Amino acid sequence: MSKKGKVLVAMSGGIDSTVAALMLHKDGYEVIGITMKTWDYATSVGTTGKKETGCCNLDSFNDARQAAVQHGFPHFILDIRDEFGDAVIDNFVEEYLAGRTPNPCVMCNTHIKWRALLKRADALGCDFIATGHYATVHQHTNGRYFIRKGIDDTKDQSYVLWGLQQDLLSRTLLPLGTYHKTEIRQMAHDFGYPELAKKSESYEICFVPDNDYRGFLKRKVDGLEEQVAGGKFVDKTGKILGTHKGYPFYTIGQRKGLDIALGKPAFVTEINPENNTVVLGDEEDLNRSEMNITKVNWIKYDGLTDGMEAITKIRYKDKGAISNLFTYQNGVKVRFYTDVKGIAPGQSAVFYEGNDVIGGGIIQREMPF
Repeated sequence: MSKKGKVLVAMSGGIDSTVAALMLHKDGYEVIGITMKTWDYATSVGTTGKKETGCCNLDSFNDARQAAVQHGFPHFILDIRDEFGDAVIDNFVEEYLAGRTPNPCVMCNTHIKWRALLKRADALGCDFIATGHYATVHQHTNGRYFIRKGIDDTKDQSYVLWGLQQDLLSRTLLPLGTYHKTEIRQMAHDFGYPELAKKSESYEICFVPDNDYRGFLKRKVDGLEEQVAGGKFVDKTGKILGTHKGYPFYTIGQRKGLDIALGKPAFVTEINPENNTVVLGDEEDLNRSEMNITKVNWIKYDGLTDGMEAITKIRYKDKGAISNLFTYQNGVKVRFYTDVKGIAPGQSAVFYEGNDVIGGGIIQREMPF
């Protein structure tokens, strides 16, 4: 038995999770590798079969297993397609049909991957679970565990981890958070995996491998195109500007692919599923000074002090904006010091204190009058 403990490492077969597993193994942990099958690409309608993504294809499974075998630790494949489909894919479809833009990676981390990992870790007698995310876990003097940004700003993944609860964080190791991506590539090379170091990364949604979410929705919802076709583009006064293909096929801030000529650039500023209208406006019409957040998970502190100052990020690559947080109905009202652009209902809002994640939640729609 290792003095450092036994750890179950999620291994996708990609560079990050493989290096994470090998680092922990080298550091003296007793490592067990596990690869989670979330989606079946071989039978996925609409894919060509040529598209390889970072997980859930046979090559990735084999890469993960090979690394484990070569370094002398066990490896398992865990089929969680049913759990994943019910929670993540169904939610993805439901959110678009509700006029929102979901972030399935947050849903997956929060409700599926970490819970599935912890359940199997307990069954295997593991002390910890680990992943290849670029962030770190710390314990505050108040006893609570929290996420801190990874030091590589270009790879930091703290934004997608805001939903992790205390029982998960207390058992989580994130060994990559104190390294830059260039260092991880070098480590892969040093461990004897030069091809892995060169492997391209996958940025698309894992179950939409062709990156065509509209096509995915059409395949998942029978008759969707017919049901929503013929909706109206309107301006902020309600004036009809033209006809669109259906509200689920548009996102807040979208400018390209609108198929309407107004003599000037037009942006999607609002989506109303109730009457199948999509509001178009100028770029400045995307500006907002506040928003409401629900489904909040507090991490660093056990709740909100009204007026608390935080840097709030409204999307993954957002730098964040200074704001004040207030209790509001069943969630949080965020008031920004200066307007922010392109707040998209359904996306995550994540609150930071410096580099530390205070908590996060889901951005709500402004209901039409």
